[in-house]
Amino acid sequence: MQKTKWNTKQLVILGLLTALTMIFSFTPIGSIPVGPLVITLNVIPIALAAVAAGPIGGLVIGSVFGLLSFLQCFGIGVPSGMGAILADINPFLAFVQRFVPRALDGFLVGLIFKGVSKLTNSYVACAVTGFFSAFLNTALFMTALVVLYGNTEYVQGLMGGKNILVFICTFVGVNAVCEMLAATIVTGAVGAALCKAKLIPSVSKAKTQQA
Repeated sequence: MQKTKWNTKQLVILGLLTALTMIFSFTPIGSIPVGPLVITLNVIPIALAAVAAGPIGGLVIGSVFGLLSFLQCFGIGVPSGMGAILADINPFLAFVQRFVPRALDGFLVGLIFKGVSKLTNSYVACAVTGFFSAFLNTALFMTALVVLYGNTEYVQGLMGGKNILVFICTFVGVNAVCEMLAATIVTGAVGAALCKAKLIPSVSKAKTQQA
């Protein structure tokens, strides 16, 4: 079993991404309100952490985002209207619903990057990782919302009698598309630049080491 071993550059990048995640969470820069939801840019640091430091790096930044997202339920940072309502109904379930999807998102996109990087170049691998960071964040977040709060009057009102799949697609529609587009473009560009600058191991180098 291999142990996680990060070099100094990777640790510095994780530190910077943690700071960026906090800035996005505590200022309006990283949250664009659209109805009861927001378009969040925090999926980008998660994707970049997965690129720079693998599944555990993604898990770390995803966990930071999840914790900060939970604090927003109580008005700490950029307030979340939905989060406040969910925390009022059940604060423990609110923590699970806000934290677990983001932590799991980071871990999974780290695995995705490792897999895709064996098949293609740095830019494509990073772009795909960015896309899935946003996609999985939305899918896991909404799934947790329905599973944990689906029987509550609040979520039943949001669903309006729709089945679960239709509800999720219509509820997050524009938000999800914007997040996926932004995460794909930015992660692809920044991740490839980090590889080119040799701040993180390049995909070609990783292939050579595995050969």
